[in-house]
Amino acid sequence: MKLSVRITALAAVLATAACAPQTSSTSSSDKDDKSGTLRVWLFQEVGNKPKQQVVDSVVADFEKAHKGTEVDVEYIPVETRAQRVKAAFNDPKSAPDVMEYGNTDTAGYVHDGGLLDVTEEFGDWSESKDTDPTAKQSVTVDGKLYGAPLYVGVRALYYRTDVFEELGLTPPKTLAELATTARKIRAAKPDLYGLVVGGAYTYGAMPFVWANGGELATGKGGSYASAIDSAAAQKGIKEYTSLFTDDNCPAAKCAGMGGNDTVTAFAAGKAGMVIGGDFSHTAVEAGKVKGKYAVVPLPGVESGSIAPAFAGGNNIGVLKSTSHRTLAIDLMEQLASKKTQTELFDAMGFLPTFTDVRQQVAAKQPFVKPFVRTLAAGTKFVPASPAWSQIDSSLVLPTMFQEVVSGKKDAAGASAEAAKKMDEAFGSAG
Repeated sequence: MKLSVRITALAAVLATAACAPQTSSTSSSDKDDKSGTLRVWLFQEVGNKPKQQVVDSVVADFEKAHKGTEVDVEYIPVETRAQRVKAAFNDPKSAPDVMEYGNTDTAGYVHDGGLLDVTEEFGDWSESKDTDPTAKQSVTVDGKLYGAPLYVGVRALYYRTDVFEELGLTPPKTLAELATTARKIRAAKPDLYGLVVGGAYTYGAMPFVWANGGELATGKGGSYASAIDSAAAQKGIKEYTSLFTDDNCPAAKCAGMGGNDTVTAFAAGKAGMVIGGDFSHTAVEAGKVKGKYAVVPLPGVESGSIAPAFAGGNNIGVLKSTSHRTLAIDLMEQLASKKTQTELFDAMGFLPTFTDVRQQVAAKQPFVKPFVRTLAAGTKFVPASPAWSQIDSSLVLPTMFQEVVSGKKDAAGASAEAAKKMDEAFGSAG
């Protein structure tokens, strides 16, 4: 199986920001204490216990190797990370030493002076030579590195094999077939959503826009203009929002759902299909549908094509304000090591960022294949502009989708308003 990953748009990550704090006052600490307590913030996952067990093992080994050192790990909600990180950057005393962050956060956090430049240490780290180049780009800004890649994340289509077999259905080969299949499931089994969708699930919605030829924005080099109101983008918006109906996923119940909500519903046996990530695998396995589902790439407009997926993933970085620089960098490397990434894959389904480790796990776990196929088909990313922080944190795209779903505006009106807000943000970013 070919495992070369071409995440073409991910190369743009170095100038991107999601939910970045609006401050630039963070200063570097002059201290480098070799003992004491290190604070770590990691993201709370759907079904977090397996992740916690892996981390606990890393922490135990680290504390054993560094006498007089303790590690305090806190799991924070992804949705509220912007507020937490902003407060931490403004008040170093409340800040962690080491932090997990989304790959869309990198440039914003660097711009605001929060992340430590670890270029030299990353280069000296023996395992770093096997890092996927595109994953390495996700921690790179202006040629300097500000963390270590933790995992690659992409989404594909989970479906209930028992339901499909009972109803004589086959996995859809186009987005149009996806909608038809979803409605067939709902009609035959009114207690199930056909395809559970969420009005606040931006990265579950964007493949519909991208597959129809739409883009979030056009431009490069930090100068962007919104394209979310183009004819092609509007076609994708309509295709996605048409799924919020009583014959699939009623707007009253689904308009407010985010990605975690949709995966939780599928895992609980309440849906025939869901757009979920490789990182959703463990949560689904722990649910009622264990042994009764399969995964295929989300289809595109043309039969046999794959809809472009968002090139997601998370990183581990050290805050510039840490008073334990050496220890914090060592812990960062341990949390992002080959051993830890292998264990996180086994525990959570997170795709490793090391090319050799990814080949190893894909060989032993068939569920990885549709996600690797999705990666290889080409993925998309958010505009490479610091403005993305404002756009993302102010919920411009979820608001647009929800306005269409609720009937307050049509696709043209909602996308025009979203485009206006995006362009204001792009303009303010210079």
